[in-house]
Amino acid sequence: MTLCRLSIETNWRMAGSDKRKQSLYFPEDMLKEIQDEATRQDRSLSWIVQKAWKIARKEIMKYPSVNEFPGEEDEKEIA
Repeated sequence: MTLCRLSIETNWRMAGSDKRKQSLYFPEDMLKEIQDEATRQDRSLSWIVQKAWKIARKEIMKYPSVNEFPGEEDEKEIA
């Protein structure tokens, strides 16, 4: 699988006034689909990715973090 980088400059600013650029890596075929959809809708790649996140975020937030194990008690609760 070939990964392609999509670089996005953010409006979010760290302490100070420097803008940040973030790189997101997508499988080549997925990036092509995003590009095709952006072209179809006459929108930017950034706009498409933002809308996709807003639609999917509630579902994604249901996933456990890498540090959470289903069925395992929290060590803080045991102590």
